[in-house]
Amino acid sequence: MVKIRITLTVFLVAFVVAGAFAAPKPGTLPGTKEAQRPAGPEVVYEDPLGRSTPEGTVFGFTKSATQGNYGQALQYLDTNATGKGAQQLIDALLVVLERGFSGKAAMLSNKPEGYLDDNLPPSKERIGTVKTSSGSLDILLERVERGNSPPIWLFSAETLKGIPEIYKELNVRTIDTYLPKLLVNTWFLWFPLWKWFLFLLLIPSLFGLSILVTRLFTLMLLLFVRRIGKVRADQHVVRLTGPLRILVFASAIWFVSLLSRSVITSAFWIYVAATLTVIGATWLCVRFIDFVFKLKQRQLAITSSEKISMVQLGRKLSKIMAVIVGTLVIFYIAGINIAAVLAGLGIGGIAIAFAAQKTLENLFGGIMIISDQPIRVGDFCRAGDYLGIVENIGLRSTRIRTLKRTVVSVPNGQLALMSLENYAMRDKIWFHHTLQLRYETTADQLRYILAEIRKMLYEHSKVESSSARIRFIGFGKSSLDLEVFAYVLETGYGSYLHIQEDLLLRIMDIIETSGSGFAFPSQTTYLAGDVGLNATKSGKAIETVRQWREQGKLPFPDFSPETISEIDGKIEYPPPGSVLRDKRKG
Repeated sequence: MVKIRITLTVFLVAFVVAGAFAAPKPGTLPGTKEAQRPAGPEVVYEDPLGRSTPEGTVFGFTKSATQGNYGQALQYLDTNATGKGAQQLIDALLVVLERGFSGKAAMLSNKPEGYLDDNLPPSKERIGTVKTSSGSLDILLERVERGNSPPIWLFSAETLKGIPEIYKELNVRTIDTYLPKLLVNTWFLWFPLWKWFLFLLLIPSLFGLSILVTRLFTLMLLLFVRRIGKVRADQHVVRLTGPLRILVFASAIWFVSLLSRSVITSAFWIYVAATLTVIGATWLCVRFIDFVFKLKQRQLAITSSEKISMVQLGRKLSKIMAVIVGTLVIFYIAGINIAAVLAGLGIGGIAIAFAAQKTLENLFGGIMIISDQPIRVGDFCRAGDYLGIVENIGLRSTRIRTLKRTVVSVPNGQLALMSLENYAMRDKIWFHHTLQLRYETTADQLRYILAEIRKMLYEHSKVESSSARIRFIGFGKSSLDLEVFAYVLETGYGSYLHIQEDLLLRIMDIIETSGSGFAFPSQTTYLAGDVGLNATKSGKAIETVRQWREQGKLPFPDFSPETISEIDGKIEYPPPGSVLRDKRKG
């Protein structure tokens, strides 16, 4: 039963593709009045003989010439020939198109502008090449505009000049020479009846061949998987049989199109092969999506079962998207206006979008959060005004336990638009402070403080020495401002607070030793009883800087690399005598 359904599907696709090529509209005989160009910018003009596109010109000429309607066939040619000469030219061109075509076949364009990427001027279109012993001839169409009439595609005068000579070298008698006139002159869509009977015989034969090839390939694939992977994957391989059969069938039709010496027949087979290729590829993609998501679902069932529903939703959305893309490609191949199709889909989706706007927003927001992973369960993060630990990421919302031990549920749609700061992903923590010293601090005292703090940062085993710095950055309203910048080699915030405390206390010791002090945040009024700065300590700091200068060891703008390497990590942390240090030793 399955095979019958597949066979019927293939036949249906072949006929649908053939029917999608709307045959040129019945034209008028020479001398009759053609349809005038409709007024209004929204109306698209269509030539009554189908000459608005290269496809319509080729098929319209072939049909008219085959049926002996030379008056109508002549209107597809860019020539001044009349009478018997025109009739001979039409017969010769028909033979060339039906029996002498060779080379790589391309689909005939069903667009008014033709194919613009064929390395030809926009007004010309190559539909194929005829090769003989004396050379080859490109069969070209040219887009011409006569008077106020819209542009139409005609067989170019350049091509028509070479047709008689090519025709003399083609002495081919085909099967239609021996067939009854009824089968040759009676047309359905773009082909005479005898060709449709040929198609009905050829398509089942090619499909039967594809079944045999697919079975052989499936058997080889099963043996390969069992030998290499040491596992049985019969079910997964068998599920690929259907799409593989369609792809093999399409490949066989591609091969037939290359053997055809008729422009129209070759173009027809290419259309059918292209459509079947898209159907097979889309079907194979759907099967592959099923396989991948099922494997992922099995993994999550063991490690994270709460994400299974999201995986199932993702599988359905992916399959729907694959089918939509495949359908749009088939519409494009058939010449259907994709913009109109998308507009129709958009109108149908507006109702759904309005009815479940917030629900869909939260669903897709959850998909984005899980796939992109800006935050994960257990991470400490900031989401907007909320700071806390992520407890769960669901389909509708994400729950965060704040520092106040309350639980906040944030809709995924809003969370996806927020700027998320994830503290759990830090590799080190920033130590950044601004020291404000009193204006009575002298320049040499300042040099002493800068050098000693810089040295302390280099020596500290928990500070990254390559990025550590302290700089005098400016004169504040009531202070001399120093910036301390360093990274502490810890990821846990509790451990960082211990190290930060140690660093700040050491900085206070250095500033006190220099004889300086921290500035008050407001203006200070000095009374006569103020003793000022400590003269002894100030003198010692100044003397130390003077000795550095005389010895050529002034550490500005920085210590030398040798000195940094020598003192790196000298300050132990935790410091000697610390309770934490004693516990670590134990």
